Amino acid sequence: MNSESVLKIFKEITAIPRESGHEEKMTAWLELFAAQRNLKCKTDEVGNVLIIKEASAGKENVPTLVLQAHQDMVCEKNPGFDFDFHTQPIPFVIEDGWMIAKETTLGADDGIGIAACLALLESQEPMGKLECLFTISEETGMDGAFGLKEGFFDGKTLINLDSEDEGQMFVGCAGGIDTTATFSFEREPVKKGWKTLRISVTGAQGGHSGDDINKERANALKELVRFLYTEMQYDYQLISIDGGNKPNAICRHAEAVIAVPADELQEMEEDVKSFSKILQEEFASSDADVKAHCKAVEVTEKAIAEGDAANLVTTLLACPHGVEKMSVDIPGLVETSTNLAAVHIKENTLTVITSQRSSVVSELHAMAEKVEAAFFLGSFDVEHHGEYPGWKPNLKSHILDVTVASYKKLFGHEPEVKAIHAGLECGLFLEKFPDLDMISFGPTLRGVHAPGEKLELSSLDKFVAHLNDIVTHFK
Repeated sequence: MNSESVLKIFKEITAIPRESGHEEKMTAWLELFAAQRNLKCKTDEVGNVLIIKEASAGKENVPTLVLQAHQDMVCEKNPGFDFDFHTQPIPFVIEDGWMIAKETTLGADDGIGIAACLALLESQEPMGKLECLFTISEETGMDGAFGLKEGFFDGKTLINLDSEDEGQMFVGCAGGIDTTATFSFEREPVKKGWKTLRISVTGAQGGHSGDDINKERANALKELVRFLYTEMQYDYQLISIDGGNKPNAICRHAEAVIAVPADELQEMEEDVKSFSKILQEEFASSDADVKAHCKAVEVTEKAIAEGDAANLVTTLLACPHGVEKMSVDIPGLVETSTNLAAVHIKENTLTVITSQRSSVVSELHAMAEKVEAAFFLGSFDVEHHGEYPGWKPNLKSHILDVTVASYKKLFGHEPEVKAIHAGLECGLFLEKFPDLDMISFGPTLRGVHAPGEKLELSSLDKFVAHLNDIVTHFK
């Protein structure tokens, strides 16, 4: 196996639709891959696929290795970009040492992990028995990991290929829970003679709500609500508000439609310009392109009733977002956080999507309760769902020792051994299979869960060499 073979397979994967919850074509493609190479393959009732490669001659006594990646990807695109993730291959370029999807997500999270597994399954190098596990819907609730049944795989050592910083070996991760709040409101006519404007916050970098939550990036939805709250001192009607998408992505784009008295239209436009300058100053280092702007629009919708609108804006502003607590035991590790991910309106109901993470179970629940309390104060209905466990580090792990020794042999220095604030399926695996010895690593990815996601090709070379060395020398 080499990086060229892995990249070739990954390029094929970019043409396969595999949004979370719609992995059927990816599942079928994996099954066909196995059948064409006479490899054992089985698919469970939820859609997880296991492809098995028996040990090479002379390697029959080597312990079985389980390699694991998830089939699905986060599907995000830039506003206005005409693209359908269900029918079109992902457009990418190779530029300055990176493989980049400039207008969409690339799906290297975790397509590159899948590609590495498949390249090993095709490899002619001698190795012990491999079980390659491909789970479904990791990004939206870890449905595949939740659905795994005892006995689906036999190995006691698992390598998760879903990490995003080459040279870092992960031995622990945060647990998480999603919280959804809903509010039903009344509508009233837009006042006669008033003008309607669409106010938008765009150009935020966004990113992964685990890996990037501590980078102080702008949350477009939070900033829009901040502006709307400030403007409540003046007379306007809120007609709609919308922003964000996935629970595990920081909001990049948000917009609201409001109505203002005709003689105050220019003043509102000036306020938006002033707010845009504030955003550009505050986020110059993290979000160079973020800005606020407005445009006159014609709408037929009625406005949200005045009292309900004030309640919505106030509650959304009060909802926490960002890092809640840093770990005192592991320097630089976010321990607890929350992400105000999305707001959508359908008819007379507003739905808010948030996501909480923590490596401490009690703090995870406390964070979810803090979010819940903010929405209870606004008379919202609140529901928690999709909870998954964290993964407690085991620094006496055999696969950790093997991985570190291999890295030092290949590259002349030891890798970093870390825990990660993002959620990995390893926590669920350990809950279901308590004897598993696990580690997670991967090549360097940037901008995951957002358009512009990219894979560093030099890091892919090192990742592939490292994985290949572990697999072919494992004992």
